[in-house]
Amino acid sequence: MKLYGIKTCSTVGKARKFLKEHNLDYEMIDYKVTTVDEDKIREWLKQVDIDTIFNNRGKKYRDLKLKDLNLDDESKIEWMAKENYLLKRPIIEYNGKVIVGFNEELYSQIFK
Repeated sequence: MKLYGIKTCSTVGKARKFLKEHNLDYEMIDYKVTTVDEDKIREWLKQVDIDTIFNNRGKKYRDLKLKDLNLDDESKIEWMAKENYLLKRPIIEYNGKVIVGFNEELYSQIFK
């Protein structure tokens, strides 16, 4: 299992806590240390909708004034690859699946 995000993110912290409490091993990929590239993003998009992983509510989105650009999907992919902070957090790869965000109820079902 791989968990992508930022160690200092509170939502990532909740996911890490859940995984630890349930004795689930994972590899943490911190966006601050390891950049997620366009190929990986496209791989995720085979399973999840772009609006599920594109973070249009975060500070980085506002700071870059991306709303003003009316981005199409290709542009969103390019921006997420350039600025990993535009990826929703966490993103977990588990048994061939991609899980986005933290939802304790969903995690309880998936990680039985």
